[in-house]
Amino acid sequence: MKKNRWMLRAAALVMLSALLMTTLSVAATVGSSKDPLITLSYLEEVFMDEVLDKVDEKIDQRNDELASQLGGGGDGFTVVTLSNGQTLVGDIGCEVMLRVGTAVCVSPSSPGLIDESAASTLNNGGALVTNHLYMMTIEDRGVLATSDTVKVLARGSYVIN
Repeated sequence: MKKNRWMLRAAALVMLSALLMTTLSVAATVGSSKDPLITLSYLEEVFMDEVLDKVDEKIDQRNDELASQLGGGGDGFTVVTLSNGQTLVGDIGCEVMLRVGTAVCVSPSSPGLIDESAASTLNNGGALVTNHLYMMTIEDRGVLATSDTVKVLARGSYVIN
């Protein structure tokens, strides 16, 4: 029985040393240049910032692509203030929305402006409706301010006379 006990102890010692050597060899490769350790602070402070920067970059790039596909290259509306008697004349494709005051369509022929909100047309002398979006689809179309202060949102090329 003592012989069996000695053999069991020897076998256990061999297994323990084999396990210890395996653990040491694994530990030697963990954290090496081939298998570096990464800390939580690195992930949170460095890696995530880099990932988020790349995501933001891709989103901006995609937004620019979509804006150019929609036309206008991402240009937004500009607030334009007109005084009574001033006229905003837009190029083909220019859009305006009356926000403050009163204004009428100026056009040498019909149709004058296209009312995109109502899917209708507005002829010369017709009053613009507040918050409706109008488009100039033919040259020499515009908006004449008929109150002291008129504010419109404009998108596209235009001149003020």
